Amino acid sequence: MKTADLPSFMLAQQPTALFNARGWIGLAAFALLVAVVVPVLFLAVPADNPLHLSAYSVTLIGKIMCYCVVAVAMNLIWGYAGILSLGHGVFFALGGYAFGMYLMRMIGHEGQYQSDLPDFMVFLDWKAYPWYWSFTDHFWYAATLVVLAPALLAFVFGFFAFRSRIRGVYFSIITQAMTFAFMLLFFRNDTGFGGNNGFTDFKRVLGFRIADPATRATLFAITGLYLIGALVLCQALVRSKFGRVLTAVRDSETRVMFSGYNPLWYKLFVWILSAVLCGIAGALYVPQVGIINPSEMSPANSIEIAIWVAVGGRGTLLGPVLGAGIVNAAKSFFTQSFPEYWLFFLGMLFILVTLFLPKGVVGAINLLGKRK
Repeated sequence: MKTADLPSFMLAQQPTALFNARGWIGLAAFALLVAVVVPVLFLAVPADNPLHLSAYSVTLIGKIMCYCVVAVAMNLIWGYAGILSLGHGVFFALGGYAFGMYLMRMIGHEGQYQSDLPDFMVFLDWKAYPWYWSFTDHFWYAATLVVLAPALLAFVFGFFAFRSRIRGVYFSIITQAMTFAFMLLFFRNDTGFGGNNGFTDFKRVLGFRIADPATRATLFAITGLYLIGALVLCQALVRSKFGRVLTAVRDSETRVMFSGYNPLWYKLFVWILSAVLCGIAGALYVPQVGIINPSEMSPANSIEIAIWVAVGGRGTLLGPVLGAGIVNAAKSFFTQSFPEYWLFFLGMLFILVTLFLPKGVVGAINLLGKRK
């Protein structure tokens, strides 16, 4: 079926284009910034120069870009499919743990106990790796696991939930229960994932020392380019026939079913894609931040992801990026300067956005543009 053959109410679902001429120029400029400008300012500019970027700044921006990808993935299912997930943190953490297993294997005898096993396994008197750690010392196997682990969980969970037509607040509640259950599971020492401390003290990736500035700059550039790739992919998806059907499912799922479409497969596909995007973001997050633990799966973290999207503008492509950047930059400032007030600020921000900026920052910018 061609796009023109879609029912009239689906033809009306036309998302705003992101990549006009100025949009592509902006993307090219951003790619140049993350792949060339920032690495040069970090590696080549002397530390006493005011233009120098510190390792802390590069790590912080890299971490925020990982969060931006998660916000884009969240917006894909919430903004365009109408599926509010309060458990997306579990997909992010699974990708991080999958790649963290590889990083832990790369420590080798450089750990505290100078053993082939990670320090936490030696401390717990483990004699060998559990079976699910097999082959995790191979980079490409770990990279495949980064994709398959969140994808498999998303498929199993999504298939039964969507087939049972669970939606709305009920779906949000069970996703929150899912991430809470995984958090409790990974907190256990006998699961082989480091318990409440998780994985940390990474040394190498692909033979390169993670602490080396060149490695940090490379990870930063890869993260920025991945964010661009995620935006381009989501733009192509939501502007296609698939995206129009998906938006129609959000607005009137029953009407879509009467038009001869099965919403199950549309929702399941975008749900799995969103989970995979989060998993890869988690894998890029771990070597840059240097730690992954079960707190990444906490329900509070997943709720915060939804706040990023709401602040930036749900149903837009750039909105979630702005929302994640604004909230996490504010979080970095408040947790350093006024740590006791951060949660109050976050709650106030969400209330103000809900009352006065229902379409988020992007919606406010568009409204101001129309008034001019």
